[in-house]
Amino acid sequence: MEKSSKIYVAGHRGLVGSAIVRRLLKENYTNLILKGREEVDLTRQEEVERFFEEHRPEYVFLAAARVGGIYANNTYPAEFIYQNLMIECNVIHSAYKFGVKKLLFLGSSCIYPRDCPQPMKEEYLLSGYLEQTNEAYAVAKIAGLKLCQFYKRQYGANFISCMPTNLYGINDNFDLNTSHVIPALIRKFHEAKINNYPYVEVWGTGKPLREFLYVDDLADACVFLMENYDDELWINVGSGEEISIAELAELIKKVVGYKGEIVFNSKMPDGTPRKLLDTTRLKNLGWQRKVGLEEGLRMTYKWFIDNYK
Repeated sequence: MEKSSKIYVAGHRGLVGSAIVRRLLKENYTNLILKGREEVDLTRQEEVERFFEEHRPEYVFLAAARVGGIYANNTYPAEFIYQNLMIECNVIHSAYKFGVKKLLFLGSSCIYPRDCPQPMKEEYLLSGYLEQTNEAYAVAKIAGLKLCQFYKRQYGANFISCMPTNLYGINDNFDLNTSHVIPALIRKFHEAKINNYPYVEVWGTGKPLREFLYVDDLADACVFLMENYDDELWINVGSGEEISIAELAELIKKVVGYKGEIVFNSKMPDGTPRKLLDTTRLKNLGWQRKVGLEEGLRMTYKWFIDNYK
């Protein structure tokens, strides 16, 4: 990419998209195309094609998606699969149709089988059953990366995909009904702290192991891949470290400064038992994460208390 290249960041207001915008601006990419849902609804093919025909972006970061945690995925599976499929199909096809030089699609580590060998290598995709609690979202994300793979294979389009691990950071979604585990726990512990609640309930047993990556590290990896990677095989992006949900809850409790107890509700679902990405291929390209988990949690919590009143 040239510094003056026309770059479209789809989903620029979300957790990932906003981080990509911050990274691009930091690197002096100034010709950014940023359009909200009120300007172009990515689920509507006619609007997307009109947008691409008018603006002719040269590079596309496809970070737009309907996302959420276990509760949201379980409650709204039809919306998760429909909206994500529509976004991916419309943007990827229009990128091909209107001659985009390169597109990066953001997948998710939940695409891998529920009982996948650990750490999860890229070639393990479609080797087993998906986790039921996020199956709709995973199927849509698999379709998106396959679209990129097949458009590259058939048409020669330079469309690539990366599979980030669990993400968190500033500009995250802290709604308890739709958020992922880290923002949900940050909000729970903060509210318990200011209201002097005696305990905080955490869903599940606390035993599942998870890997987390600060979102600005992902944005750095996305720009790196856009400049250095052209293979049709998707590539994992993660921290290479894992932590149990119980240990994570204790760490967030420490960061927030909450003094009460933690109670695990084992009647609620745990989700996938373990989920650690094999990031060997990305590391061999020369990229690695910069922000450690506790440092990232502290920055996220500061952003939360500054922005949620």
